[in-house]
Amino acid sequence: GAGGRIVGVDTTSQFPAEALQKKQSVGYMRALSSEGVISVGASVVLASQGAGPPEVVKTLKTTTVPYVEVSDNNSADGIVGKVRLIAKVVGAEVEGEKLAQKVRDDFKVLAETRAKITKPVKALFVLAVQNGRAMVGGRNTSADAILTFAGATNVAAEAVGFKPLPDEASVALAPEGIVAMRRSSDKDGHDLSQLFALKGIQSTPAGAAKRIIMVNGLYTLGFGPRAPAAARDLMAEFYPGVVGKAGSSEQ
Repeated sequence: GAGGRIVGVDTTSQFPAEALQKKQSVGYMRALSSEGVISVGASVVLASQGAGPPEVVKTLKTTTVPYVEVSDNNSADGIVGKVRLIAKVVGAEVEGEKLAQKVRDDFKVLAETRAKITKPVKALFVLAVQNGRAMVGGRNTSADAILTFAGATNVAAEAVGFKPLPDEASVALAPEGIVAMRRSSDKDGHDLSQLFALKGIQSTPAGAAKRIIMVNGLYTLGFGPRAPAAARDLMAEFYPGVVGKAGSSEQ
């Protein structure tokens, strides 16, 4: 791959594990500084469509260093498009096309497996717990996309974007399964205790059955080449009798 040519990364670049350890950090992707990005001496800047702030992105686009924006399209076609775009930028189009085809094939297998599901699980994706409320993913979010790929029904799809959910709304949505981001390394204990402290979560079918699935955020919501494996792993949690895990490392 072209990993050896990378001179700088943002703080969300946690795969592979050595990325943040061996590469110069330019800070958080939504809080970049033009000076910080320019200082790493890159010959091209590859950035997510969601990078910011806008004024910094505008400045970076006016420099002599090419600024390439990668779409946040989380569909199967969108992910294949990301692979092809990045491969073209780094001059690895042959290798990129092989990877793009593998991703497309993986999504095809995922769709075939998803077709075996006869009763979709009603699920809720909790991004975080903030100020005593669960921040959940509605439609047009990466959370909604991964739930759909995994064959679940997003009970928060009436909302748009990530929204705080009052306790009474959690009860009304009645999720049968809850997917939550792993925030600590304490064997999920801290994260689970925060969730179960919410009375609304306690009163849902998922809360009563303690059916809460803790996931690695980057692996599950990264929507790169590992997306089909991440969706399959989540599907295996929802439907253990239908599918086995993909076996792809989350780290």
